[in-house]
Amino acid sequence: MEKIVLPDIENLHKLDVYIANDGYSSAKLAFTQSPDEIIDQVKKSGLRGRGGAAFSAGLKWSFMPKSTAKPKYLCINGDESEPGSFKDRQIFEYNPHQLIEGILIAAYAIQAKKCYIYIRGEYHKWVKLMQDALDAAYNAGFIGEKMKETFGTEFVCDIYIHKGAGAYVCGEESSLMNSIEGKRGYPRVKPPFPAHVGLWGCPTTINNVETLTNVPPIIKKGWEWFSKIGEPKHPGTLLFGVSGHVNKPGVYELPSGTLLTDIIYNYAGGIPGDKKIKCVIPGGSSMPALRGDSLEGIKMDAESLRAAGSAIGTGGIMVMDEDTDLVKVLARIAKFYHHESCGQCTPCREGTGWMVKVLNRIAIGEGSKKDIDLLISIAGNIEGNTVCALGEAAAWPVRFMITRFRDEFEARVSGHIARDVSNKVHSMRNTKNPLVPVEH
Repeated sequence: MEKIVLPDIENLHKLDVYIANDGYSSAKLAFTQSPDEIIDQVKKSGLRGRGGAAFSAGLKWSFMPKSTAKPKYLCINGDESEPGSFKDRQIFEYNPHQLIEGILIAAYAIQAKKCYIYIRGEYHKWVKLMQDALDAAYNAGFIGEKMKETFGTEFVCDIYIHKGAGAYVCGEESSLMNSIEGKRGYPRVKPPFPAHVGLWGCPTTINNVETLTNVPPIIKKGWEWFSKIGEPKHPGTLLFGVSGHVNKPGVYELPSGTLLTDIIYNYAGGIPGDKKIKCVIPGGSSMPALRGDSLEGIKMDAESLRAAGSAIGTGGIMVMDEDTDLVKVLARIAKFYHHESCGQCTPCREGTGWMVKVLNRIAIGEGSKKDIDLLISIAGNIEGNTVCALGEAAAWPVRFMITRFRDEFEARVSGHIARDVSNKVHSMRNTKNPLVPVEH
């Protein structure tokens, strides 16, 4: 199977190697066409966002106003902070120039003169690698004023790296823009949408790293070629980051629609000790968990996973074997989302904290059956009631893990006598158990 995003070419991160393999030829071809023609090709290819929402990339580009006195911007979302997701850093390290070329083509299509690659703050190594690639491309005349001479075009754009400061919420597009502007990473209320009021009040398009890395091959080989790879409604290859209880964890590039069981057993080497799978989270920690006994026939693409009751998310496949304590797993996930809540919305700010406390109560053996329903109730009060999708990201793991593995949670609390919730919380605050968060 031909790899599109991470081809097996040694030293492809080096500019001379990338050029030797037809690098930047797609950009040169794109600049001979009109922006509308480029947008049309990407639309017809069926390329969908690889950041979670799986929205049509070409359609998103078409939202950019054609005529405006304001400058236009392109933001590249590399704030890879979702637990279980580690695919974008592979692109930064092994194929940065294809990403840069994709940025140039996208910028031309929407006529953006300034582009910002927003990279997760903890990715120190990958920020440097990406900056090295940008410097090499600038020096070779592929970015900036020298583009006129290199490509024979009047279009010129600059690309900058903006390093995040460690906030998961800045992976949300409007928080990302606030962060670039130097503001606190609070999500914005929509509408207005970024295509009309984005960076500094100007029209802005935001795409994921993996999404844009797919663009150069589409321009070079044609939208028909791309549209025939994988699932027709979600074509192309996807980067799957497989972690957890597998023999060969790593990032695998495979056609969309590849069976989840094939990824786990044929590519990731199966489960250590040939144990059974208890649970799989298929798209990063915020996506609804799947039972290990219901994986047969599930394909890894947006439509198939939606039908299975989950979502593709970031393609981060987290595998848990039969010995996994799902109560502790969920308590740890909930702690992450509580910690990363920006605090702007009351349901998320307060609800995530309560979910952590109740889950920790169950984890240390002091929970009751009422606590299980209480957790579902709290999750329901968060979901759909926040400015951004972090509310759903926090609520879904709790709601679906408990709903689909209720037997395990009920077994954990069986035999315990329900006590007054306020007394339980008081005891939690005074315990030295490491599972319980310390209040400051």
